[in-house]
Amino acid sequence: MSEIITEKRVNDRTLRLVKGDITARDVDAIVNAANSHLKHGGGVAGAIVRKGGHIIQEESDRIGYVPTGEAAVTTAGSLPARAVIHAVGPRMGEGDEDSKLRNAVRNSLRLASEKGFRSISLPAISAGIFGFPRDRCAEILVEEAKSFISDNPATSLEVIEFCIFDNETLSYFKSQFENI
Repeated sequence: MSEIITEKRVNDRTLRLVKGDITARDVDAIVNAANSHLKHGGGVAGAIVRKGGHIIQEESDRIGYVPTGEAAVTTAGSLPARAVIHAVGPRMGEGDEDSKLRNAVRNSLRLASEKGFRSISLPAISAGIFGFPRDRCAEILVEEAKSFISDNPATSLEVIEFCIFDNETLSYFKSQFENI
């Protein structure tokens, strides 16, 4: 079950913070925190394939390699969402992590807009097994969403939400939403 924590309006668009399971979100696209080879074994990626079906991994295998900071899209299998956008965030220690995370978020939102999607749900990209600091992750994701809305007034996206599973990470996102 998901719970809406807060919503804010930015340029006639909705930024939403949700606590829950991203695989259960009924939006046009969910974002998967992926690795460059799109092998979805653990974390959010593993849960998406387990619940959505192997078609997601099969389509990912056909796509192949996606560089850090980039994104690719597959169908969502049996998930409520219409599509999965696989965003490749940085691993801590590889260098230039903030910039790479910004690119991953921006490219995910751009891809969703190009597909005509109206709603998207993002997890805390790179803040899990990739070791990115959760507070900086929240700051970057929320900043990038606001910037994307401001820089792309014709975007099809009406709702950009962050779906966060754990309370610690959620607290950092709550702090960022207080500053909107």
